Amino acid sequence: MKTERVADTDVRYRRSGDGDLAVVFVHGFLDDQYAWDRLISRLTTPGIECVTLDLAGCGDRDTADGPYDYDQFADEVGAVVDALDKPFVIVGHSMGAAVAELVAVQRPDRVRGLMLVTPVPLAGVHLPDEMIEQFRSLGGDADGQRGVRDQLSVAFPEAELDRLVATGRRLRPEVIRALADCWNTGHPLGERTSAYPGPVLIVRGEGDGFVTEDMVDNAIVPHFTATTAVSVAGAGHWAHIEQAAEVATRLDGLLADALGSEGVPAANSTRPQGWTNAFAQKSADAFGEAFTEDVVLEASILTRPVEGRDQVKKVMGAASAVYESLRFTRETVNGPRTYLEWEAAAFGGLPIEGVTILTKNADGQVLRVAIHHRPLGAALRFSAELRTRLAGEIAADHFHQS
Repeated sequence: MKTERVADTDVRYRRSGDGDLAVVFVHGFLDDQYAWDRLISRLTTPGIECVTLDLAGCGDRDTADGPYDYDQFADEVGAVVDALDKPFVIVGHSMGAAVAELVAVQRPDRVRGLMLVTPVPLAGVHLPDEMIEQFRSLGGDADGQRGVRDQLSVAFPEAELDRLVATGRRLRPEVIRALADCWNTGHPLGERTSAYPGPVLIVRGEGDGFVTEDMVDNAIVPHFTATTAVSVAGAGHWAHIEQAAEVATRLDGLLADALGSEGVPAANSTRPQGWTNAFAQKSADAFGEAFTEDVVLEASILTRPVEGRDQVKKVMGAASAVYESLRFTRETVNGPRTYLEWEAAAFGGLPIEGVTILTKNADGQVLRVAIHHRPLGAALRFSAELRTRLAGEIAADHFHQS
């Protein structure tokens, strides 16, 4: 572990590990960079360097000058990323998730992934005055800060709870007011679809009463083009602390995609970032690396399975091009099977929903895909469209006849 400073600033950052891919962590409201230590200690991905820092006004920089807003924080974290001068994955918690997104948007050539842990929307939460005032007035109030953490957590380790309450108590009241206004008001870029096109992993604690399931579904997932949203049992708003091992496993998966099969960061222009991002690319080749040679595709839009990597690639590439929009709303992993719930639109806004089940081998490649579409009318129309698009490439009797 070593600490370095961004030239001509008071921004210091810690570096641990040695690799060609940096993993940069951005803490949330009232927290500090050490809140990530439980998660970092449980990561198993080789070839990465983990980097943490305190935002202005927080942690060891509690006397730093403002302004304490998203643009200032993105400039600080961005300066650290630039000093590292290597490809990176960025991870943000709560308020820090918005900062992480802004940094990713500004560096599309080097960012390889974005992980948002119990994120607040970049557009802001917009609590009414009486509710946001409860957060704005937490300066110097250790009991109040402990109460907020107790209310929004499920399994906060007592020692870490005590440490973070002591950390938060040091923050100046004017800083806390500014931070609360920052995440409550949001940033103008939050009002439109994110300019970051790469893979986004959203991790929410099931017991989080602040970043709710509805908030993720309606304000976070639609903001991006290639998302996977997962819920962590036994966790609240600080999932990375409450269930550090589970969240580390999720991050290891994102890092494996970012590093690629050769164990080195792949170029953004050519590297497909897993199953969900293959849909965003709408290319048959984007699915290829995920499949075994003898992969089998079953689907409610098919009358019989399609077999073999080349054939399945063609079907999946054509199918992804039919969708006008598609977002993955839930993910559950049970042994070799991954269950993905999704919502899509096609044919001028016709809604389609479904569940995809991926069965993987020991190397993580997909050997069987089962896709269930609904409603029936939309599934039949989708099948007919694929039969037309794949004429001469996939036998017509694989599809339903109109």
